[in-house]
Amino acid sequence: MNPPIPFLAATGYPATQQWIAALQEAMPGERIVTLSQLNDADKAECTLAIVANPSPVDLKQLPQLLWVHSVWAGVERLVADLKQTQAELKIVRLIDPQLAETMAEAVLAWTLYLHRDMPGYIRQQRQKLWQPLPAVRAQERTVGLLGMGVLGEATAQRLHAANFKVRGWSRERKALANVECFAGYVELQSMLAATDILVCLLPLTEHTTGLLNAQTLGWLPVGARLINFARGPIIDDAALLSALNSGHIGHAVLDVFAVEPLPQDQWQWTHPQVSVLPHCSAPTHHKTASAIVASNIQAFRSSGLIPASVDTQAGY
Repeated sequence: MNPPIPFLAATGYPATQQWIAALQEAMPGERIVTLSQLNDADKAECTLAIVANPSPVDLKQLPQLLWVHSVWAGVERLVADLKQTQAELKIVRLIDPQLAETMAEAVLAWTLYLHRDMPGYIRQQRQKLWQPLPAVRAQERTVGLLGMGVLGEATAQRLHAANFKVRGWSRERKALANVECFAGYVELQSMLAATDILVCLLPLTEHTTGLLNAQTLGWLPVGARLINFARGPIIDDAALLSALNSGHIGHAVLDVFAVEPLPQDQWQWTHPQVSVLPHCSAPTHHKTASAIVASNIQAFRSSGLIPASVDTQAGY
């Protein structure tokens, strides 16, 4: 019989039991438990764990651990924690097609929100002003995507299907149908210069932290709009505030922040050109995610091979 598989999460994480129930349903032949349910013999036999940003101290209690399967697509915090304590551990992140579709849907929804100038109509409603605003056809609007991984590719196709012109930028060059692709920092200015609505889907790494700063935001056309569904620290908040106040950025839809929940004294809450969302653009679906985790663990049980893991130098 296989040793039980612990599910480890951050202290106070509210969805632990939901995850355990979903994972157990997806893996009826395994026993999914909390760390506290393991005895010393169980801990000594565990070679894998399922995690949601756990404490490195908890992981240290599993001396034979070879790899961890994150239930999140973003693993920058986990990578940073383990670099300091257990750099040898392999990290497998969640790659869930449902998550990509959910993100693509969210990007399309908020792109249309900006494209049809819903912020302008909200302002006019507050003024009790009845006045149609200028309309632009989707095929005359260029949406630029920062990040062309699984999420970016699904999003690009959804935007193209809605008749937008789509540009994509990534660290390494991609070749995607219906997308004008750019790669590397040397091509970032060219990509941004003709972008009307910029969507950030990048992972947070040492190379992407602060990527959207005073200089790069300045490369966007005057009045461009911004959607950040990636990670807060990719944007320099002071630079964004300045660009919004000057009118260089017309509106920003922000779902992620350097500190979450967003503190109530932060300027984003009340800025008239900002829409604040509570990190809700692409929630992980417990059932579909658990099926992906189960498939990877079953493959490991059968072959002994650890699934494709995160490049800890790149950060994803």
